[in-house]
Amino acid sequence: MTNTLIVIIGPTAIGKTSLSIELAKQFHCKIVSADSRQFYKEMYIGTAVPSNDELQQAKHHFIQHISVQDSYSVGDFEKDALNTLNKLFKKNKYVVLVGGSGLYVDAVTKGLDHFPEVSEDIRTTLRKQYDKEGIESLQQQLKVLDPTTYAKVDLQNTHRVMRALEICIGSGKPYSSFITKSSKKRPFNIVKIGLTAEREIIYNRINDRVDIMIKEGLLDEVKNLLPFRSLNALNTVGYKEIFEFLEGNWDLDFAISEIKKNTRRFAKRQLTWFRKDQEIEWFDYQHNLDSVVSYIKKTATEYQQ
Repeated sequence: MTNTLIVIIGPTAIGKTSLSIELAKQFHCKIVSADSRQFYKEMYIGTAVPSNDELQQAKHHFIQHISVQDSYSVGDFEKDALNTLNKLFKKNKYVVLVGGSGLYVDAVTKGLDHFPEVSEDIRTTLRKQYDKEGIESLQQQLKVLDPTTYAKVDLQNTHRVMRALEICIGSGKPYSSFITKSSKKRPFNIVKIGLTAEREIIYNRINDRVDIMIKEGLLDEVKNLLPFRSLNALNTVGYKEIFEFLEGNWDLDFAISEIKKNTRRFAKRQLTWFRKDQEIEWFDYQHNLDSVVSYIKKTATEYQQ
């Protein structure tokens, strides 16, 4: 195989977008986004979508290509991304994949486990349960039905908890029993680059980014999305906190502090996910671009030998 997928991962606000654009220029190739929050056309500021200038510097795929009202799963993304990569590799032997959504990166590089179909009635029932009793009720139900998944899943991620529960209920088996842990062979080589920094630096960058989002108009962006608040796409950091402010439950300063706190927690979970992957070569966020390029070329050459 001569085609190489360059994967750029790391915690939020670490500089993945900038590096991916620089590498796209170096290798004269396109970028595929694996940031699930940036898929939605109505969400721009709170998801840190690349700026118009950045989008003009390199062609991006899967940026704001669907609506928050669309049903779009990680399985849909896996299929669409692989089809896109197949087309891009016909024109260039390199493509850059970038994102902080570990599950979506893994969907492209490793493949997904396949789960049984679930009745829409089960989803509806779980959604009503969540609306009436909150996330704690779903967490406790998952703890009973699948202790293994309960111990591993992000219990604050409503979508993940509900997804595990609907499989447990629909199949009568634990969600974890469908996890094979076996990677699928892809028809291209994969070089993984991770960006990191000291925790204090990451947290400071996150705090600064949130302040910038507020100045750029995050409140107005979220206000326009109030009619869609119940959608899964909007149950995410930066939006759910502002909803609380807009509905009079929190004051603005507290909502902003919660965004910063929850984003820092999200970054910690991202690093925990990525640290498990031994294939990632880690670079400091203030990396020397030449050293990153050299590593990619060297590794890509070794794959071909």
